[in-house]
Amino acid sequence: MIRIAGVPLPGEKHIIIALTYIKGIGLSTATSILKELKIDENIKADDISEEDQARLRARIEKEEIEGELTRRISMDVKRLQDIGTLRGYRHRRKLPVRGQTSRRNARTKRGKKKTGLSGRVSLTKT
Repeated sequence: MIRIAGVPLPGEKHIIIALTYIKGIGLSTATSILKELKIDENIKADDISEEDQARLRARIEKEEIEGELTRRISMDVKRLQDIGTLRGYRHRRKLPVRGQTSRRNARTKRGKKKTGLSGRVSLTKT
């Protein structure tokens, strides 16, 4: 099991799929990296030679991945909130940001239904 950028890659999977376990590297980025380094996409992650692993690590260090990517995204959202854009407002209120309707749908983003006072509370005498 090889480790790149602090992420252990599953050894039984093809290297192109194993690279997608790193946050910030999708299928298209993995394909372009492997083509650039002239590494076969169909070999398993455990079967890569040490020299190819070193070249892969050096190439992936140039990408913005894992912690750096998460930090940049959170700073971008904070900047939108600070300058008072609609997108920032919707991030702050935990509503869908990209124009989706939120009156009936958006249950995943908004969470469990809040039903107001429909569940009546009975008072107990003391």
